[in-house]
Amino acid sequence: MTRSNRREAGRRRLAMRLPQMRTLIMQACDPWQLELFEAYQMAVEARDRLRRRRFNLKLVREYDETCVEIEQHVMGAMPLPTSTTASSPNPRP
Repeated sequence: MTRSNRREAGRRRLAMRLPQMRTLIMQACDPWQLELFEAYQMAVEARDRLRRRRFNLKLVREYDETCVEIEQHVMGAMPLPTSTTASSPNPRP
């Protein structure tokens, strides 16, 4: 899988995994965010490969933990929505 395909696959997978952030994830274009999408896809692919082979359950758990950590990083890397009413100055009379 090419790098750009892996990034987009990771983006779609994260959008499904984090539905509350789906719109932000699908609109993301910051290089740091794109790197997280790619890393997530790579971790999921490795975990699933190991899980299918029943190779090493401890390693599968470690990849599960890595996926959760990346999900947390993605949540932290997304801009928080701002309220226009909270940030606008009081109107003058």
